[in-house]
Amino acid sequence: MPSVQAGYAPNLGVFLKALKTQQLEASIEHLISLLKRRQIRNSRPCAIATAHLLLRVVARFKWTDIGKLLQRIQEVGQRLVEAQPKEMVVGNIVRRVLGMIRDEAKEDRSEDMSDTASITQIDSPQRETSDPAPLRTIGVSTATASPLRFGASNAPGSTDTDSDDGSARTPQGGHRPPLMTSHTSYAVLNGLPVQQSMFNLLSATPSPLSTPPQQIDSPQAGSGINAASVAQRVAASSKDLKAEVISGIEEIIDELDQVDDQMAGYAQEHIHSNEVILTHSSSTSVQKFLLKAAEKRKFTVIVAESYPNDHQATHAAVTGSVAPDLGSSEDTSLEMFLKPLTAAGITVVLTTDAAIFAIMSRVNKVILATHAVIANGGLIAAAGARIIAKAAKVHKIPVIVVSGVYKLSPEYPFEFESLIEYGDPGRIVKYHDGNLVDNLEIDNPLYDYVPPDLVDLYITNLGAHAPSYLYRIVADHYKPEDINFHKPELQF
Repeated sequence: MPSVQAGYAPNLGVFLKALKTQQLEASIEHLISLLKRRQIRNSRPCAIATAHLLLRVVARFKWTDIGKLLQRIQEVGQRLVEAQPKEMVVGNIVRRVLGMIRDEAKEDRSEDMSDTASITQIDSPQRETSDPAPLRTIGVSTATASPLRFGASNAPGSTDTDSDDGSARTPQGGHRPPLMTSHTSYAVLNGLPVQQSMFNLLSATPSPLSTPPQQIDSPQAGSGINAASVAQRVAASSKDLKAEVISGIEEIIDELDQVDDQMAGYAQEHIHSNEVILTHSSSTSVQKFLLKAAEKRKFTVIVAESYPNDHQATHAAVTGSVAPDLGSSEDTSLEMFLKPLTAAGITVVLTTDAAIFAIMSRVNKVILATHAVIANGGLIAAAGARIIAKAAKVHKIPVIVVSGVYKLSPEYPFEFESLIEYGDPGRIVKYHDGNLVDNLEIDNPLYDYVPPDLVDLYITNLGAHAPSYLYRIVADHYKPEDINFHKPELQF
């Protein structure tokens, strides 16, 4: 009897496994199809899939010019953004990678320039200025015509001249006068100008037929050393730069894995004992934030169920069971809930969306999750978040948003309606209700846009920031030339 297999549905785990065996172009098309069919959705799964794909692109792409690598990353990123424009984290990860490549290339060029300058300074012919001036004025080589060389080269503690590079080595102790020989004048000892006799000139001057010795520190020899050193540096820098880029992408992947734990580290600073916290939907980030605060605090959590798109996952988050439909506002499909909030000693109250305004006067803080954060400080969150934020502003309740930096997008859309994604209207009115379906126009928005004036504080993996400070984080993480990488007509 043949075995019965469960239905196969591609997701993030299947894509990461296939990424190790598929060809590069097939992997790109695979991720594009998963994004279009919404089989990989929500912020963190899309960010992780994009980062792993770009890591494979850099590792497999053979490049010698940094411009070709940037162009290749832009082409792949443009295809991914066009596949699912609503997932803004895809473009954010591509921009992070592009900016990291530019920083590594700039640092590598600065190191090359510093190395070249140091080599040029060492091989410069200006070292000849340390030779005795009176001997150069008569056109006689120091290494061959100096009377000090003949009389004092072998004396202990005297100044020794290297015949290979023509440089003088002075002993570490005090200066010791050379020994007197038949070719040494008392004027050398008394600091007077050197007077050469005819015998010295005839005996020390080389023959015109002889070939003068080649000096290593000539300008021609120095330029040869510089060219060879720079060539070796350029040959090694391409391999080093590729390794640095791969290491940088791996750091981005590690950041995505640790972002929730880093944000949870600030929980005990913002949640105090005996407070009433209102949250929304089933966010893994918010749940870890609350669990971390529950280690030393006792408080109450009111959870709005977020009907009709996220109520099943919200019920599963409260009870600790696995949701039958994991299409929640956050990445519940990525990692299951460790334990329910009640197991940590938290008093949890599940309420409907219609009762939010009525219970807001009893709430001390509102903690929201986000799908994406845009440059002006506003956020895209699960449907119903804007109603909660407006009710909190009426009752003067602070609104805190928990979001990783990777969700912060530098884009500023002027039509905020274009950010809203609409889901299945059959979740609101069933299709078998023929009379209602024929006479109603039903919209089921999956997300809401919350303006920045309704948010009091953002808690990221870098700390707590006001909405007006987010532009500074955008400037630190993205390059201006990479903001419109997916819109070639807007690039200058």
